[in-house]
Amino acid sequence: MPEELPQLSIETLRQWSTLSYPGLVKELCTLFIGPELIPRDVLNGLIDQAFSRFRHREVVHLSRLRNGLNVLELWHGVTYAFKDLSLCCTAQFLQYFLEKKEKHVTVVVGTSGDTGSAAIESVQGAKNMDIIVLLPKGHCTKIQELQMTTVLRENVHVFGVEGNSDELDEPIKAVFADVAFVKKHNLMSLNSINWSRVLVQMAHHFFAYFQCASSLDMDPLPLVEVVVPTGAAGNLAAFPGVVWPPPLQPSSQKLSWLPG
Repeated sequence: MPEELPQLSIETLRQWSTLSYPGLVKELCTLFIGPELIPRDVLNGLIDQAFSRFRHREVVHLSRLRNGLNVLELWHGVTYAFKDLSLCCTAQFLQYFLEKKEKHVTVVVGTSGDTGSAAIESVQGAKNMDIIVLLPKGHCTKIQELQMTTVLRENVHVFGVEGNSDELDEPIKAVFADVAFVKKHNLMSLNSINWSRVLVQMAHHFFAYFQCASSLDMDPLPLVEVVVPTGAAGNLAAFPGVVWPPPLQPSSQKLSWLPG
């Protein structure tokens, strides 16, 4: 977790406003990942690699509808879930650090569907990571279940369990409560509050704002209304108001953020 949050100047936002989505992710990550952790050229390469499998050339695309309504398309990743965006970067960062330290971890994930498949796609084939995914039998969509159970990689282990996603979280919580066990087996998780995931997801809001704002030459900056359909508000947690110069308030410009 960062010890402090940077405050961005309006001039910085104006410079960022012309960047692509991957370019924004790179700039945001640089604020929190210094060259002593990952050199800038290496960081850029990891992010480019993370987004290399996305179907849309822009990675994230804003579709403009009528009456000032826009839809931010976050579903162009391998599994069609918005979680592909942050998990693919997180896995690249994690693999970099693990290789550098010559370590191996086992990632344990409980899923209702989209987290499991996105996490599997992000780490499948990684030599320094194994992933164990628990999915609730009969509670995932067929495509999500197939996305998880048809990956034939030695480092991917998927188990169907009885009960819903909330119930399968209980044994996972119990495992991570046993600190000695976690340390012995090098266990970790990739849940929604993982800071790397939050960091990358901040780019959604910046990209959407730059696409929707009429001009960044105004003082104060123009306001944009963001609507976030969500299950548990994990994607909403990345709202970057803490680093934004003025607070964003509702206005006639609307953006509906569909997580996919």
